[in-house]
Amino acid sequence: MAERVQITQEMIRLYDEYTHLTLDRRGFLEKLTRAAGSGAAAAAIVPLLEASKARAAVIAEDDARVVTETVRWAGEGGEMSGYLVRPAGVTDKLPGVIVIHENRGLNGHIQDVARRMALEGFVALAPDFLAPAGGTPADEDRAREMIGALDPVVTVSNAVATVGFLAGHEATTGKVGAIGFCWGGAMVNQLATADPDLGAGVAYYGRTPDAQAVPNIKARMLLHYAGLDERINAGIPDYEAALKAAGVTYEIHVYEGANHAFNNDTSAARYDAAAAGLAWERTSAFLKSALAG
Repeated sequence: MAERVQITQEMIRLYDEYTHLTLDRRGFLEKLTRAAGSGAAAAAIVPLLEASKARAAVIAEDDARVVTETVRWAGEGGEMSGYLVRPAGVTDKLPGVIVIHENRGLNGHIQDVARRMALEGFVALAPDFLAPAGGTPADEDRAREMIGALDPVVTVSNAVATVGFLAGHEATTGKVGAIGFCWGGAMVNQLATADPDLGAGVAYYGRTPDAQAVPNIKARMLLHYAGLDERINAGIPDYEAALKAAGVTYEIHVYEGANHAFNNDTSAARYDAAAAGLAWERTSAFLKSALAG
């Protein structure tokens, strides 16, 4: 049934509205049913819009090329925890990269991204920003509610504490970058304005920071945007103007025809393999350059 139903931009827009807490699930399903033409069609479309936990990881959890562990460190709002990944058999110190999750919290997909980052030659740390509140729950709706309830000032402070923890880790060179997606992309932007020790920031379709704080950015910035993501892209002109005025070294790439969350390969309707692949190549090269030495 799902293959016979066309997923339109309006359906994707409705899902984006729902996942960013401006539309509850009941309202989302009602509007999706109207857009799809029937309840049966809507039911077939929902799994294609949502992230699927059943989709295979790109790098398996037990892949022998990486070593993983759960680590903990002090944050302002309580103890933080995260998923630390290193390439196996490497004794040299490596740059560190923080991998910041979407508004679903730390899940299997983000852990998979951390493993991918480790294989690029970094010590990758995926923090759980819900750790002080008890950790990321299995229920994604509950996770989104918990993310929305976080104190933004405390959360940024916890991100700064994460930079300090990873910079001081015995396996790293002390140089740290951050990469984030959606909510995590916005967090990377905010972290860059708050921590002069951040060496590089990569924000995937993240909300832009306060323009008045942009002159505080010392990190090199790489910003990925989806061409069809009107909600987020509305902030690009002011952000770019502020970056230029502040003399920040930055790159902006807009992937035409791609939707918000185009990098998330667990979401069949929104994932764009070409855009995700190109963005990842750019991200890897950027981080290796920015964190070298």
